[in-house]
Amino acid sequence: MAFVLDASVAACWVFDDDDHPLAATALERLRREAAHVPALWWFEIRNVLVAGERRGRLAEADTATFLRALSRLAVTIDQAPGEESVLALARRHRLSVYDASYLELAQRQTLPLATLDRDLRQAAMAAGVALLEDQPSRA
Repeated sequence: MAFVLDASVAACWVFDDDDHPLAATALERLRREAAHVPALWWFEIRNVLVAGERRGRLAEADTATFLRALSRLAVTIDQAPGEESVLALARRHRLSVYDASYLELAQRQTLPLATLDRDLRQAAMAAGVALLEDQPSRA
């Protein structure tokens, strides 16, 4: 089953010291299933990488290697968020519009959400959106 992938999960894949069981599970599932992301994910991932370069955690070559590896994964960028729904979710759950875009996508596509963001996880549960760890993995 496909899922919605938050940048907080994908960011764990690039830094060796940021291992998280959910990130490992999401990466394993992404090797055989599709992930959906809002358009801002493209920018968020690249911002994480450039910030890592500035902090000396990555070299430019590491960024390029990671982006090549990421491009081989089945990640579909959604270009059509429901504006009214995103704003309503942001207001209702006190989320940033950025985080609400992940929740809106998961809700609209009826997909589980993979996120490490505590507030987004709580909002997903309150909105009846399944979290990735709640879904059994299919071999």
